[in-house]
Amino acid sequence: MNFKKDAFITWKLSAPIILGELTQMALGIIDSIMVGKISYQHLAAAALVNSVLNIPFVLGFGMTMSISQTVSMANGQKDESKVSHYLFNGFWLCTIAAVIIAVTLHFSKNILFHLGQDVEVSTLGAPYLQIMGWSIIPMMMFISLKQFADGLERTKTAMLLSIAALPINILINWFLVYGNLGFPRLELTGAGYGTLFTRILILLIFIVVLFVNPFFSRYIAVRKKQWIITLQTIKELLHIGIPSSLQATMESGAFAVSSIIIGTLGAIQLAAHQIALSCASLAFMVSWGLAQGGSIRVSNALGRNNWRDIHLIGKSTLASSLVYGILGVAFFISFRNYLPLAFNNEPTVMALASVLMLFAAVFQISDASQVTAVGLLRGIKDVKIPTLYILIAYWVVGIPIGCLMAFTFKMGAAGMWIGFVSGLTFSAVFLNYRFFKLLKNKNESLSE
Repeated sequence: MNFKKDAFITWKLSAPIILGELTQMALGIIDSIMVGKISYQHLAAAALVNSVLNIPFVLGFGMTMSISQTVSMANGQKDESKVSHYLFNGFWLCTIAAVIIAVTLHFSKNILFHLGQDVEVSTLGAPYLQIMGWSIIPMMMFISLKQFADGLERTKTAMLLSIAALPINILINWFLVYGNLGFPRLELTGAGYGTLFTRILILLIFIVVLFVNPFFSRYIAVRKKQWIITLQTIKELLHIGIPSSLQATMESGAFAVSSIIIGTLGAIQLAAHQIALSCASLAFMVSWGLAQGGSIRVSNALGRNNWRDIHLIGKSTLASSLVYGILGVAFFISFRNYLPLAFNNEPTVMALASVLMLFAAVFQISDASQVTAVGLLRGIKDVKIPTLYILIAYWVVGIPIGCLMAFTFKMGAAGMWIGFVSGLTFSAVFLNYRFFKLLKNKNESLSE
């Protein structure tokens, strides 16, 4: 198989993952856009809550990645019983983690008042935080099922459900955020209920699909023997899930902490940061979906013990991510003055957001290539050293440089974004170096 054909296979597998992730991300973007029309304080409150939610949510989300990796390996070995076993254990492991996160968030709403934020922003955000916390339960249950389907390279199922969620969420928000057609005007709280109801609905639909679709039902059919929670399987899932969770949490946590730090500079700075970060996050979902597709293919090849395929998949996926990163640079530079208009019309917010878009453009290549390397390394079950690299990239390089530029050099929110660029570049260089070094060592050992 040649290089271009292999890249096409990865994109074909990744495209539904990308579209599904973009639509899931869009649920939060929709909340920001709709409440941003009320006031920039509401937009800042949504930004604050999303920053606080990001750390526990991504911690749980990282846990779900172990499902796609183990399912993909078992699928490569053509072991349907093991696939079903991983589904059951992974689903309940993620559900328990989600419940713990939701309960913790429910009793932690007052944390918003201890982060040095604008009091009005914290007051608006507290009830929204609680509702969004409970919505993590159906969301993580849905994602665990999605990872199962993705691991079997059936990526379109979750994509279609995610797309269907968008108009549902918009409609419920239209009722509850603005109080249309006699519904109570709940504003930001209404956006939270809209997300919660939407996530519950698509989860229930996904469960029905798994039981009635002929492709998935064969894995359900062996449930009497395979749907047993075993300590060995939980350990195997945690071996991948915990480092993956830590990796994702350290990255998202760095952005979340940066948002909180920027919030101490005022609501306008935080609102502008939220606009730029929302756009950058949407762009990142394409890179993440591509990385996930590459990771699934690598895991499948690992199950077949085919290192030649792993090498080809790795090179073609990285090349694809670099091309996408270059396109991202051009897009953000070209539309930096127009994208903020979708969120807010406050002139000072829009002006600052357009500046931050330039920094978002700068890190597109680094962001795309580093997340691709993380996915490829996870596909060959190399998760511990990459976790250390990510820790250094964001918390030793990124955050300190950002704070230095923001406060010592008085650059404000722009200074924190310089920290983002620095951390992502460090991560991209060292993670890609490790992946190709491991491949070289493996090829040398096989040739001996």
